[in-house]
Amino acid sequence: MSVAIHYLRWTLGLAQAQTQTTAAERACLARHATGRRALVEIGVFEGVTTRVLRDVMAEDGVLYAVDPFPTGGFGVSLHERIAHREVRKSSRGRVEWIRATGQDAASDPQVAGVHVDFVFVDGDHSWNGIAADWHAWKDKVVPGGLMAFHDSRDTPGAGSQDFTQQVITRDPGFEVIDTETTVTVIERRLKG
Repeated sequence: MSVAIHYLRWTLGLAQAQTQTTAAERACLARHATGRRALVEIGVFEGVTTRVLRDVMAEDGVLYAVDPFPTGGFGVSLHERIAHREVRKSSRGRVEWIRATGQDAASDPQVAGVHVDFVFVDGDHSWNGIAADWHAWKDKVVPGGLMAFHDSRDTPGAGSQDFTQQVITRDPGFEVIDTETTVTVIERRLKG
């Protein structure tokens, strides 16, 4: 189905916003994001997971919603329009939208100097894409903060799975604390 037809069906209430995450994965993310005050989601798509994160974050929290939202033939992103409306269904905290890749967003003025306690990486699933997101964000995570990666396990042939297993899970500054279907959750170790 084309994006335009999906958008029309969604607008009429005949279709749901789309997501690549399972209900179990979203529940796992919600458990770990509950009460967090500075969150990042890389790869918003239509905002389903973004809304879940907003629903559980701290009342005074901020969620940085990062996605390049490529535009279609009319110069707009219908996925972005859906995402904004879906995320507005929750009023908890505030959402800062950053239209960029995960790597570029890390140096955006909105997050310059910001330290975060939860990052969900669900953007570019290639080896180079997840490597760029990992290197751009890992040092912004506070001790005790979490990072979660989609398509990081049980996804044969995905660069994101290979990079996660060969690099991320072996980083001595982090430890794996949970997994669910294709999601891996790691925690930044407390310093000395």
